[in-house]
Amino acid sequence: MRHKFKQFGYYLIIIVLLPYVITVFINGPSITTSSHVDGTYVKVKLDENQMAEDSGGEGNVIELPIEDYCIGIIAKEVLPEYEKEMLKAQAVLVRTDVYRRIEQEGSDTVLNEPFWTQKQMEKAWGVTKYSRYYNKLRNAWRDTEGQVLMYEGKLAKTPFFRLSNGSTRDGKEVLGEEYPYLKIMECPMDIEAEEQIQTVTMEDMDAEVKECDTAGYVLSVQVGKEEVSGEEFRTNYHLASSCFTLQKYNGKLRITTRGVGHGLGMSQNTANQMAKNGREYEEILEEFFEDTDMKEVTDIVLADPSK
Repeated sequence: MRHKFKQFGYYLIIIVLLPYVITVFINGPSITTSSHVDGTYVKVKLDENQMAEDSGGEGNVIELPIEDYCIGIIAKEVLPEYEKEMLKAQAVLVRTDVYRRIEQEGSDTVLNEPFWTQKQMEKAWGVTKYSRYYNKLRNAWRDTEGQVLMYEGKLAKTPFFRLSNGSTRDGKEVLGEEYPYLKIMECPMDIEAEEQIQTVTMEDMDAEVKECDTAGYVLSVQVGKEEVSGEEFRTNYHLASSCFTLQKYNGKLRITTRGVGHGLGMSQNTANQMAKNGREYEEILEEFFEDTDMKEVTDIVLADPSK
C-alpha cells in the first residue's frame, strides 16, 4: 500500500511539473534581469479621480510597481493604435525620465507625472479594446526592459509631444541650458497631419506675441502689462500647441495653432510614421536624440556602489 502511495505521489509531481518542463525545453529557462529594476516600486501621486477609485479617498500617495506606473504614463500620452516600434521608443523615453527624476530627487521622491490606472484605460478605450491595447503597451515596455538613454554618462532629458509644426525645437532656446542632443529636426510628415492647424476664437484681450524661437514656437507673450511664456499662455488658454499666432477678428481674438504639444524632443507622429516605414525603435531614438547611448538601468545602478 505504501509503495502505491509513493507511486501516486511521483505521478502527481510529474503532472504538476510537466507544463514547466515542456516550456523550458521549448523556450529555454526563464531568466529575468539581474536586478529586477523594472519590478521595483515607486511612490506616485494620485489625482482626485484615482483617489476615489483606488484608495477610497484615503491619502493621495501610493506605491506602485514601476512597470504599472510607466505603462500608465504611456497609456495617457499615446494613441494605442501606434506602431509597435514607436511604442517601444516611447517606453524607453518614459523609463529614462522616471529614473532621471529618481536619480535627481532620491528613491523616496513622490512622482507626480499624470498617469492612467487600468480602470481609466478601460474607460477611455472601452471594455472590448482594453485587453488588446493594454497588452500592446505592456509588450512595448517588456521588450525594452531596463533600457534608458544616456548622454556622457548621465541619464538624458527625454521630452516628447504629439505633433510638431514641421520641426522640433532647440533645447537651449526652450530650457535655457545646453542639451546637445535636443536639436532642431525637420519633421515634414507632421505638416500633413489632420491636427496640424487648429483655430479657436475667444473674447478679445490685450495680447501680443513678443518673441518666437528658431522653430517658430512662441517664447513670450505680452498680456496687458504682464509678460508670460508661450508655454504658460498655451496652458492658461488650453491651446493645442506652443506654436501660435494671435489675430483680432470681429471684436474677438482668433488664435491659430500649428502642431500639438510643446515641440521639444520626439514627435510621436513622425516617430510613428518612421515605424510604419520599417525603422526600429533604436533608429527612431537616434534620430531625435542624436549621440545618446542606449544603456541598461542595471549598469547604472551597479556602477554606483551607493545605490
